[in-house]
Amino acid sequence: MQNDKFKSYLNLHLIVFIWGFTAILGALITIAADAIVWYRMLFAAVFLALFIVFKKKSFRIPLKSFLKLIFVGLLIALHWVFFFHAIHVSNVSITLSVFSLGAFFASLLEPIFYGRKVLWYEVFFGLIIMAGLAMIMKVEVGYLSGMLFALASIILGVLFTLMNGKLIENHDATVISFYEFLAGVVFISIYFLYENKFSADFFVLSFNNWMLILVLASICTAYAFTASVKVMEKLSPYTVMLTTNLEPVYGIVLAYFIIGGKEKMSFEFYIGAVIIIITVILNGIIKHRQKAV
Repeated sequence: MQNDKFKSYLNLHLIVFIWGFTAILGALITIAADAIVWYRMLFAAVFLALFIVFKKKSFRIPLKSFLKLIFVGLLIALHWVFFFHAIHVSNVSITLSVFSLGAFFASLLEPIFYGRKVLWYEVFFGLIIMAGLAMIMKVEVGYLSGMLFALASIILGVLFTLMNGKLIENHDATVISFYEFLAGVVFISIYFLYENKFSADFFVLSFNNWMLILVLASICTAYAFTASVKVMEKLSPYTVMLTTNLEPVYGIVLAYFIIGGKEKMSFEFYIGAVIIIITVILNGIIKHRQKAV
């Protein structure tokens, strides 16, 4: 059992690294945030559908669970729209640094979803992360708009992570992800139809954008998202959210070397980022000693 959890934890770190690269793709793709999410969820749903057919799995799911998946799909779509918009109006480093608040929100909401007591060190570490984020916000106030969109995104991210943590108890991760992505595509399509956003130009993308979107939809979405749901068979949503705090680390480092320019932040920003990293490491040590990971 402990070996399975350790493997899941290592797999989770690989997933988080991929998510860090997702932010880079979001900055490099030159279309609107909602269009990125539409293409991302559409292609990811197609990839997963092909995988389900190949593995001869069943698409059947109870109506009650199906309705929950539709709602979670809406949360995921909004989460990604806010995420990519935050990157476009600020940058990768700012957006990912705000995502460090995820663990704090998870520490407060997970006990409600799972009926367990609040752990003092989870709240304490969450407060430390908030302090690190406050340092970042104080010196990078020019990116306030991006921070607010990122904050809305991470709150939605915590909610759908907690809900998926319950759904994975009774359903296959691939099937869960397929229906959630499909629902997201439907919701965004309805919005696009209402706003008359579908046009010939909408489907005309540069070769570079097509390639980046396909990488985003396949590796960074179809694989990474499904794998992140599956690891919750062994790991708690809080552990998933806290480990996800390393996404800013991977993403900021990648952005610095790949994008450069506006990704170079102030010294105080990196101090705040280091505080977040240390907090993540301390949480991992405590959970390992308590064998609660």
